Amino acid sequence: MATANWAGNVVFSSREVHRPTSVPQLQELVARSDRIRALGSGHSFSRIADTDGEHVTLVGLPPVVEIDSAAATARVSAGLRYGEFTGRLHEAGFALPNLGSLPHIVAAGACATGTHGSGQANGTLATAVSAVELVGADGELRTVRRGDPEFPGSVIALGALGIVTAFTLDLRPTFGIRQWIYEGLPLEDAEEALAAGHSVSLFTHWAGAGFEQVWLKQLDTDPEPPTTWLGATRAAAQVHMVPGVDPQHCTPQLGEPGPWHERLPHFRLAFTPSSGDELQSEYFVPREALADALRAVDAVRDRVTPVLQVSEIRTIAADELWISPAQGRDTAALHFTWVPDTAAVLPAVAAVESALEPFGTRPHWGKVFGTRGEGRLALAAPAGVRRPHAEARPGRQVPQRDAGDLRPPLSPGLPLHHRVRQHPDARDPALRHRAGADVHRPGCAGGDDVPGVQRHHRAVEAHEELR
Repeated sequence: MATANWAGNVVFSSREVHRPTSVPQLQELVARSDRIRALGSGHSFSRIADTDGEHVTLVGLPPVVEIDSAAATARVSAGLRYGEFTGRLHEAGFALPNLGSLPHIVAAGACATGTHGSGQANGTLATAVSAVELVGADGELRTVRRGDPEFPGSVIALGALGIVTAFTLDLRPTFGIRQWIYEGLPLEDAEEALAAGHSVSLFTHWAGAGFEQVWLKQLDTDPEPPTTWLGATRAAAQVHMVPGVDPQHCTPQLGEPGPWHERLPHFRLAFTPSSGDELQSEYFVPREALADALRAVDAVRDRVTPVLQVSEIRTIAADELWISPAQGRDTAALHFTWVPDTAAVLPAVAAVESALEPFGTRPHWGKVFGTRGEGRLALAAPAGVRRPHAEARPGRQVPQRDAGDLRPPLSPGLPLHHRVRQHPDARDPALRHRAGADVHRPGCAGGDDVPGVQRHHRAVEAHEELR
């Protein structure tokens, strides 16, 4: 059983890891636990998935993929990796609008943290969700559907509202994608390039005059793009975004057509990333601020480049999920893949965050960050909305937060060293601070609240909403 995340920079603090084989077993487990949190694929770089209580993994639950062709929906077990069910959707004639760069990530964790792909018309992966089935703090299984008042706070919820067991996903007719790689894009042409395909990613090392690579993923019904485009030249061979790395694990390029689930990710499912020699950060800015944000990062490149493996720029469509990185605004995402050296990376992270602060920057919940700006999104509902799936059992009270309760907040208001251990064997209690919120059994120490998090439009303590 996993004792650390994928990258190895976070060693989990739980006292036990459970592997139930049925949903009723999971309900019983949650009902009797005082603090419990789900583990997915471990592809997070913050302590968002950690707890000093108990962990539960859903890999033992029966895999479910139920396709309703008439409704164009699919009910999918939350513990499945995307690569384990997208092929079945394609075989049935359906597709999801978009996918992340790795098909190995678990659906529940990806949706819960606002993970995304790219494309100006494509939302985060969570925007495909139309219903969430989850086991609440009282052990009851509930379904929250699109249209329910609490739905916008129940999909990207960081695991704080319960253990998700299944999703219902909206589908579209299946489609094909061709992937082309271009090299040498000027920085000032980023916005035009990002609008040029179904999904577009720009890669840079912040060491030259612009972007070393453009990964253009277009519908296979679109005209073939020119050999030279926006000053960039089409690559003549398969490439990897990190120099010197064998591209054999990348999805097919060179315009070779293929189904959506085999082209939208950057990497093949058959390539299993058993370990991650890297750290990651990602920041989200309004799409209209992208050009200024790029110039701001370029101005601190001397602090970024020495510890950077590669940086990726993508776009995401706006949504109305309360703590989504794209909530309320079309968004551009600036991603940084760092070397696996926390002490060396932290100053670079601080430099990037300082540079991006004027743009209302939001962090990716599952990656390394320390921002105190607008990234402090809230798990807070509009006035009057209640969360039935987090309420106490009849006759029991959800405790108010005590003034002396020093449990860390979910928001990125903590110094960065609270979020990442400098070494997996670190014993400093300060580095064992928990950045995520567990599911707490009502009436127990702790709580169903997610304190300390501000929403853009309304600063509401989450425990007031969860009562």
